[in-house]
Amino acid sequence: MALTPSHPFPTGTLAPEFCLPDTVSGKNLSLQDVMGNNGCVIMFICNHCPFVIHVNEELVRLANEYTTQGIGFAAFSSNDIQSFPQDAPLFMTAHARNNQYPFPYLYDENQAVAKSYAAACTPDFYIFDAKLVSVYHGQLDDSRPGNGSPIDGSSMRQALHQLLHGLPPMALQKLSIGCGIKWK
Repeated sequence: MALTPSHPFPTGTLAPEFCLPDTVSGKNLSLQDVMGNNGCVIMFICNHCPFVIHVNEELVRLANEYTTQGIGFAAFSSNDIQSFPQDAPLFMTAHARNNQYPFPYLYDENQAVAKSYAAACTPDFYIFDAKLVSVYHGQLDDSRPGNGSPIDGSSMRQALHQLLHGLPPMALQKLSIGCGIKWK
């Protein structure tokens, strides 16, 4: 498992638009469709990455907790399914259902959305405020497979706390680390 850090994505950057198929509902969803009243979390994940598998339960907890506070959530898989067929839409649907994802799981077939967000790895996390301005890009928490740190979403929870309480974005935002996105 190769470690790939996320690329910088400066706070203050507007969220790139998208309209992609949701493998759960079968509908095409846009950025406006996944927005909550207070902002949204954008996640680049995939089915097979051990870093994502490691945090799946916490992603579900976070989404269930913060959706009630007006934060929308959406996950994307942008991996090349020719090289990694287990990340194909059919398997994304089953994966989302098996993990009880309370958020859409969108398929980025041509990888344009991943490129527009400068996504580099899975998982890769972005938080935007109600005006679609980036307030966070970084890790879920300090936990990685095998390192013994608790999976508690502490970094994302702090960033969401700052957003929901009208505080400035966190000064220290640790980049996420995971498997590299599988580019075509």
